[in-house]
Amino acid sequence: MSVAQRKFFGELAALLDKAVMVITNDKKEYTGTLIGIVPDTLNLCLADAKDEKRNILHRLFLNGNAVAKIFAIEKPFNLSALAERLEKVFPTMVRSYEDKGFIWVMDKVKVTEKGVVEGTGPAAERVQKVYDQFISEKAK
Repeated sequence: MSVAQRKFFGELAALLDKAVMVITNDKKEYTGTLIGIVPDTLNLCLADAKDEKRNILHRLFLNGNAVAKIFAIEKPFNLSALAERLEKVFPTMVRSYEDKGFIWVMDKVKVTEKGVVEGTGPAAERVQKVYDQFISEKAK
């Protein structure tokens, strides 16, 4: 897989669990939460999707061949900016896995866009404080 392909699929994977709008080849529009992708075919699964008539569809499965466009409705979380911020507090102890959606700090504290999801103790508390400050600054 080329670097460009990895970046493309990384960007697409970053849309998982995010609100998206999908336009099909026949110009139909659907909005919903992207909950599944088949990378080989670009088949998609949307949860709580709405069509143009505002009909709610619990699950919508779209064949990749029918998908013309995918738009991110909400701005994606800037994981690399958070990693840079954490690097200032924990120099050389931060590893970012943007394609997987998390950051490891000190090989024991896992951080996602939702905050600290693994790890306990003073280090995890400090990481959470950095995360909270990062979120509050971005909200302004």
